[in-house]
Amino acid sequence: MSGAHPIQSHRPGLSVGARIIAGVVLAAIGAVGAWLQHDAPGRSAEPRTEFTANNPPASLPTALTTGQHLHWSSCTSPPTARTGYDCATMKAPLDYRKPDGRTIDVALIRRKATGPNARRIGSLVLNFGGPGMSGVSGLPDLVNQYEPLLDRYDLVSFDPRGVGATIPVRCGKTAEDTGYDGAEACAEHSGALLPYVGTSHTARDLDLMRYLLGDERLHYFGVSYGTALGAVYAHLYPSHVGRLVLEASVDPTEDLDEKQVSQVKAVQAAFDRFAAHCATRIRHCPTGDGPEEAARRMARLADRLKKKPAPAGAGRNLDADDLAYAVSDHLRDGTDGWTPLAKALTALIDHNDGRPLSKGADTIGSADHAEAPRGYSRAAQRAITCADSSLRPGFERLDRDEARIKAASPVFGAAWSTGVYRCYEWPFGGERPTLQVNADGAAPVLVVGGTGDPITPYPGARHMARALGDGVGVLLTAEEEGHGTYPQNRCVTETVDHYLRTGRTPAPGTVCRGSMSLRLVRISHARTPRSD
Repeated sequence: MSGAHPIQSHRPGLSVGARIIAGVVLAAIGAVGAWLQHDAPGRSAEPRTEFTANNPPASLPTALTTGQHLHWSSCTSPPTARTGYDCATMKAPLDYRKPDGRTIDVALIRRKATGPNARRIGSLVLNFGGPGMSGVSGLPDLVNQYEPLLDRYDLVSFDPRGVGATIPVRCGKTAEDTGYDGAEACAEHSGALLPYVGTSHTARDLDLMRYLLGDERLHYFGVSYGTALGAVYAHLYPSHVGRLVLEASVDPTEDLDEKQVSQVKAVQAAFDRFAAHCATRIRHCPTGDGPEEAARRMARLADRLKKKPAPAGAGRNLDADDLAYAVSDHLRDGTDGWTPLAKALTALIDHNDGRPLSKGADTIGSADHAEAPRGYSRAAQRAITCADSSLRPGFERLDRDEARIKAASPVFGAAWSTGVYRCYEWPFGGERPTLQVNADGAAPVLVVGGTGDPITPYPGARHMARALGDGVGVLLTAEEEGHGTYPQNRCVTETVDHYLRTGRTPAPGTVCRGSMSLRLVRISHARTPRSD
């Protein structure tokens, strides 16, 4: 599973505030309550008050809690963060079972709140998915999605363990190579780190982060894999749960192979909906007259690419597995991705041009050896996944699961089936078959799921809300195509923002209408006979 695609809308950062003219001068001239100099537009001119928490994580040495302070300074990288952002480093134990032992540096980034101190709630910690996504790189790219919350929160993100500047996992041909060259390379270059990059370790980092940010409770927004991290945090620290949003939720009840089956079925269903739309709405539809014909045409195309991959630009080729993953990347964008997908498939089928389909896709190259998107680590994705999952199947189950995944989807099954070998030769065992997320006694957690999500299928959100516990998990349903619904769906955005600002969850059973419900309305109207 992977995180939601960034919305490519960039905006220059706000400047650091100018100094305030001394209040003594103001009093002398009788200008009580006025400021002679203001911050940049959008920032409050009021002097900032830093919050302080009084509940440090238990069992940690004071050098890491009361004796540690985050020293925020201008960011040096990425280039998009050099204006308007602060960066800091947090010391944390490598192994929380040995808190007095070796420490690691966790990289943090912050965009300060723009509202007055009296309205500030605290920090909202963001995780954009993955696993393997850098929050330090991600926040400047995605800040516009969360900008309406800046009046109440500092927006904070970080590089999770194994990612970016936080003990990065190296699995390439050399220790400096950021690619993925197999489990043996991971063991050679990062073997000492691999047991400590799992989600439960990062969740413990989150609680130390919460305390150092000055919050008694963690306010958190996690997307896709970020929902796993937030839910594990709620399980470990239910009394420290503040306002948690789990958007495009994973399914905590499924093991790694069950997730593969559920996901490939969801991707196939999303493709079938695209094919039905294409047949009725797009002239010269490349997938034919509906889902069945689309499956046949895609099979012929995959066979052609097995024999001879298509050029995809920049020296890359697009093979049959790349075809499946690139199509799924377009489906993640919901209905916005349907027209570009039709055009890209036409270019590939008619002109053997793989460039339009590969543009913006995550996995062209092929697979693990492909160039990763900016801020994303394939090595970390594999390392975190295998640290979490204890599933190490034998050959009999591998064969059975591979066949099951292939049978679940005529278009995507063959590509997805290779996932059964993901942790087969991993040099360390994982923690559990499935996530442990029950959080009895925690404050309400808002779980958001889209009914047409091809990456984290909607049943997973239902299961997450239920697994968190009675009175804890609150499900918000969006009838929407694509992976993730915030901020694309206005109803979801307003409901989530209201919860983050007030702490009040929506009523049980709340449903936000979206692209899927609108499409159903159009279909029902089309089938209604006209009356003259």
